[in-house]
Amino acid sequence: MGSTPFHRFETVERRGTHELEHSYRFYDLRWAGGRVGDRRGRRGRGDGRSVAHRLDGLPGRPAALCHDHGVSDHLLAPYGAVLIASFGGPEGPDEVMPFLRRATAGTSVPEARLAAVAEHYYARGGISPINAANEALRAALADELARRGAPVPVLCGNRNAPPEYADALDAAQQAGARHVVALVTSAFASYSGCRQYREDFAAELAGRDLVLDKVRPFFNHPGFVAANVDAVVAACSELGEVDRVVFVTHSLPLPMAQASGACGPDYTAQHLDVVGLVAQTAGQRLGRTLTWDLAYCSRSGPPRQPWLEPDVNDHLAALAADKVRRVVLVPVGFVCDHMEVVNDLDDEAVATAREHGMTVVRAATVGTHPAFVSGLADLLVERAAAERARAAGTAAPDPARTGALPVRPDRCPADGCRREAGVDPGRPAACTDEAGT
Repeated sequence: MGSTPFHRFETVERRGTHELEHSYRFYDLRWAGGRVGDRRGRRGRGDGRSVAHRLDGLPGRPAALCHDHGVSDHLLAPYGAVLIASFGGPEGPDEVMPFLRRATAGTSVPEARLAAVAEHYYARGGISPINAANEALRAALADELARRGAPVPVLCGNRNAPPEYADALDAAQQAGARHVVALVTSAFASYSGCRQYREDFAAELAGRDLVLDKVRPFFNHPGFVAANVDAVVAACSELGEVDRVVFVTHSLPLPMAQASGACGPDYTAQHLDVVGLVAQTAGQRLGRTLTWDLAYCSRSGPPRQPWLEPDVNDHLAALAADKVRRVVLVPVGFVCDHMEVVNDLDDEAVATAREHGMTVVRAATVGTHPAFVSGLADLLVERAAAERARAAGTAAPDPARTGALPVRPDRCPADGCRREAGVDPGRPAACTDEAGT
């Protein structure tokens, strides 16, 4: 685990109508806890107030906050702002179908399937939990950066819902930033978790006097691994006797998963490296060997299209047939409790397990775990140091990593993380070697 400390915490059990959920009280002298802001109302593109009014600890007009030429002594120089880039989600029933249509634009997902997925949101008031989770992460990361002496604006921007990338970049520019670093809320590299964001960035940067860089995929960063270890230890301790630990991540079409290996270990290899290390380390702390598997959830393509398998529900049924009765589910592929976690795991997978007579505990996502937040701050500092070294023509510091695999590059090659290997995606992407952006 390197120098990343583990953090003691209590498990607080909350019983819902369909599942057991867990929240955590963390104890760390450096961390006062993430806070979730008030729910945001609807905002259109370019509404700077939707982002700028939340620039933590920096009073006054956004334009007076932080200029790139004034942050040369910050750990994050040359960056004048941080963008947390995420998927986004609806904030009310009338936003659900427009959100789903936007999220699936250009795909063959039928309207009937969208209507079925919409019911998951309607059951929760039409509100996705991802937005509040991202705001909590934003606030915790801003606090951590300020504690380290880098009080730059930390802004949220989404692909499919307000505040959008344009809102966040407008606010960054209003704050005086000319060089922004993006942190994508996907630990693992694939088209959906890397290149698609970079394509979006390239489109938003057109016509702007702004440079944007991106933090590397962080699946094998010590902070991410340590937070997952803590979550597994807590869940196993609650369950007591554990027959199997099932790590779960988002499924992908097979061509996309294979194409993710163009500039490093592919999507499946990234997961196998991480979950093996998490299970081994958690088992050492628990004083036992944990038997584990990797399964997938949230498939959305047509039945004829091959996706990564096994589906978590099919896998739980197979485990039950092998007399496995006590299972911990670990949403390792998700950094917070959004719909794929609260519906696909907490509702559907837990229901499948119970139908087969299994007892199941779902481990926490990394969320605002102190080791994860600290690790993200470390990644931002690492990216800034690499950019300064690149500008000076000197060697960058070695990136922090754990596990057996190398780190992914912070600037991807032109063929990196395509939707399908050898197929030109037809859209330019930011943060590439060739583009130099």
